[in-house]
Amino acid sequence: MGDMATRGRASSDREESANGPVQSVDRALQILDLLASSDSLGVSEISRELGVHRSTAFRLLATLESRNFVEQEERRGEYQLGLGVLRLASAVRARRDIVRDAQSVCDALVEEIDETSNVALLEGEWAVNVTQATSTRFIAVSRQYVGQRTPLHATSTGKMLLAHAPGELFRAITGRALEQCTDATITDPAELAQELDNIRRLGWAAAIGEWEEEANAVAVPVIGRDGTVVAALSVTAPSFRLGQDEVPGVVEVLQRHAGVLSARLGGAAAVARDV
Repeated sequence: MGDMATRGRASSDREESANGPVQSVDRALQILDLLASSDSLGVSEISRELGVHRSTAFRLLATLESRNFVEQEERRGEYQLGLGVLRLASAVRARRDIVRDAQSVCDALVEEIDETSNVALLEGEWAVNVTQATSTRFIAVSRQYVGQRTPLHATSTGKMLLAHAPGELFRAITGRALEQCTDATITDPAELAQELDNIRRLGWAAAIGEWEEEANAVAVPVIGRDGTVVAALSVTAPSFRLGQDEVPGVVEVLQRHAGVLSARLGGAAAVARDV
C-alpha cells in the first residue's frame, strides 16, 4: 500500500510539472504576493490565505527565509519580505535602465555616422539585442534585430560578450559543433579562443561577413558599476562601406558613445588599446 501511495504521488508530481504549475512553487510565490500587499503576516494568516495546513505554510516560509526572500520580525514573529526580493528587483531595474539609456546612445551614434547600431546583452548562450537605431541611408543594414538571439561566435557583439564571460560558457558552446553561418564564420574552437584573446587585448571585436554575408560589424564593451562588461555596443554596415580601413574610425566613435552609456550605468569607459 505504501509503495502504491509513493508511486501515486510521484505520478501526480510528474503530471503537475508537465500540465500545470508546480504546487509548492506556486504557493511560495503566493506568499510573496501576500507579503507584498501587507506589512507583515503570521504563519496562521498565511496558511489561512493559502488554504493549507499551518505546518505546510511554515515549511514554505522556512525555505523562502533560507534564500532571504522573507525575514521574520523578532518582536512579533511575523514575516515580511526580505532583501532577496530587493536584489531581484534591482536586477530588473538595472536591465530596464540599460535598455532605456542604450536606446538614446544608439540614436546619437546613428545620428553621427548614419550606420545601424545595436546594444546586446548576454542571455544564456546567446547575445540578445535589446535596442536598435537604423541607418537612414538608401543602402543600409535595415533588418530589425531587437529581441533576436544571435550566435556568440559569429557576431561582433557576441564575441565581445563571450570574450568577457566565464570560461564555462566558452567550453559549453564549443563542446558542440559551432554553426557555420557563412563561409567566413569561425567554427574551430582553437581559432575562436585566439580571436577572443585578441578582443580582450584590443578592446573591440569585429565580425567581417561572419554572420551575414556582405555585412560587417564592429563592437565595443559597455562597462557596468562593478567594472565588468554588461553589454556590447555595435555598428553594422554593408561591407563596401565598413571595411578594414574604416574600422579604426568606427572603433573611435563607438568607444566614445559606449563611454557615455557606461557612465550612465555607473561604470568607467573602456579604452581601445590598438586598432
